[in-house]
Amino acid sequence: MKKIIIPLLLLLATVDCYSQDNKEKQLLISTKQDQKEMNATVTKSAIEDLLSSYSEALNNSDVLKTVALYVNQGIIMPNGAPLSKGGEQLRITYEGLFKAFELNVKYNIDEIIISGDYAFARTHSKGTGLIRANAQTIPIDNKELFVLQKENGQWKISHYIFNNNMK
Repeated sequence: MKKIIIPLLLLLATVDCYSQDNKEKQLLISTKQDQKEMNATVTKSAIEDLLSSYSEALNNSDVLKTVALYVNQGIIMPNGAPLSKGGEQLRITYEGLFKAFELNVKYNIDEIIISGDYAFARTHSKGTGLIRANAQTIPIDNKELFVLQKENGQWKISHYIFNNNMK
């Protein structure tokens, strides 16, 4: 009987150690997954804040704040207008836009995809634009794609393209 009990006790002790080790591994995996999900939530929140700041800067006709939301060599590709690249060209583009229009636009986020230090945000926006030259108000209905880049720990706009949904 002793010959059976001792190996059985050793087997039970081994199983218990394996079970405990497995529980610790599962906890570690679960903790890493929780951390990953938390990081994704924080990143999405930072991107949402960036797009909200962009909308606010446009609606306030704030050239400096708008341009500051782009990376150093940021690009805007507007519908029916030439591409602008880099701080100086972006500044000129937004000065021209704000001189011609007063915007009241709200961005709605349809999708955010994150991959390392880059992210893509697909949005749509609606609002109005007041043409300053004749005080005429026109509707705005666009769809947009933002390519975002983490620069010095902050999310910024790398590339921005949009087109008009109006016919």
